[in-house]
Amino acid sequence: MERIEGFSSRDRLERIQLLASIMPNSGNWVDDLDSHRATNENYQQVYEELSENMVGNYHLPFSVAPNFRINGMRYHVPMVTEESSVVAAAAAAAKFWDRHGGFTCRVQGTTKTGQVHFLWEGNEEKLQEFFGQVQSEMLVQLKPLTTSMDKRGGGIKGLQVVRLPHILPNYYQLQVQFDTADSMGANFINTVLESLAGVWTQSLAGNGTWPESWRRVEVLMCILSNYTPDCRVLCKVAAPVNELRDMAPNMDSETFLSRFTKAVAIAQGDPFRAVTHNKGIMNGVDAVVLATGNDFRAVEANAHAWASADGSYRSLSVATLHQGIFTFSLELPLAIGTVGGATTVHPMARHAGKLLGNPSAVELMQIAAAVGLANNYSAVKALVTSGIQSGHMQLHLSNIATQLGANIRERAQIKEHFRKKTVSSVAVKEYLQQLRHDKQDTPFLREG
Repeated sequence: MERIEGFSSRDRLERIQLLASIMPNSGNWVDDLDSHRATNENYQQVYEELSENMVGNYHLPFSVAPNFRINGMRYHVPMVTEESSVVAAAAAAAKFWDRHGGFTCRVQGTTKTGQVHFLWEGNEEKLQEFFGQVQSEMLVQLKPLTTSMDKRGGGIKGLQVVRLPHILPNYYQLQVQFDTADSMGANFINTVLESLAGVWTQSLAGNGTWPESWRRVEVLMCILSNYTPDCRVLCKVAAPVNELRDMAPNMDSETFLSRFTKAVAIAQGDPFRAVTHNKGIMNGVDAVVLATGNDFRAVEANAHAWASADGSYRSLSVATLHQGIFTFSLELPLAIGTVGGATTVHPMARHAGKLLGNPSAVELMQIAAAVGLANNYSAVKALVTSGIQSGHMQLHLSNIATQLGANIRERAQIKEHFRKKTVSSVAVKEYLQQLRHDKQDTPFLREG
């Protein structure tokens, strides 16, 4: 394709027309983009301002997994995902564990970290001594930025200088611990860090007792870390084995739980299995994160860093059988919010918050973790019983039929035909061809 100049300076319609002119077989590209526009112009304006170079809306299903009991409270959880079976799996696990005590969740901390990365040549002991002398004044100078967050119970909770010579010579960090209350807090943290870098640079430059070289600092970057090991949530389900008689069809509970715990143990020790195992957890977590307007890329990166914290990539969940009690738990670092950003601006994210009862950030962390654990439970259950494909492919059946161009009547016939049959793309294609062949062979009957 040819190079495009000045794309961002064009309006939306000009971008669409330009792309249509260079797309091979653009077909109904323009009509499809128009048909996906929001009928509410205010909402459409919001969508167009969320990202750059916008040409259209990309729709995903907004679904609900009902009847999650978390810490004794009932939630009907909004989920946004394009993947078949994710919502059904979450809802099925929620229904099962509702009969056995529900999900118990506890937030282990809400501290997030920001870093000012800098290079400095001098005596580390003297630097630490100087930092101790100016730290309080530095925090005072940041007050105009932190006062509002302080009033909400957040703000700067810790500040220290750390030297990391194994990464680079003369490399240091100002490490700052934040609590951002009900916001995810990225913009707040980054704003404070950039101001802090200026305050730190001025403090060093103003130390007249030091050699000139010690008064110079090279600030490389100021940025929050999306790794939040001190902002995490623990979620679990637990019940006596003798009360779990309905866990799997055609398998007694002792056999099922033995197979289940072994499957999770494999994910603890084998990275190849662990990646797919954790993907199943994030199916649920990401769907809640997306529905509520949070940053699923940060959540994913955070979770996978935690899964690798000891140097080997492992399962995020743990299953145990001890003294007649089955426990299935998930510990997850999770930095999400309920105010600010898309959580406040996106119309459907606002509705998601209302559906959840306008939760705090701490409450939303617990909800997302519970859904992740629920999805993980359903996935491992399927793997050690009937296999993952039977249920997944039944739910994926409509997607296959649509891809093959089946109309509404044909899709209904396909669904009925494969109700108790193995689903595959080839089998569906062959059955659709048979339907159409039979239709052609059927004589046309007229009245009279």
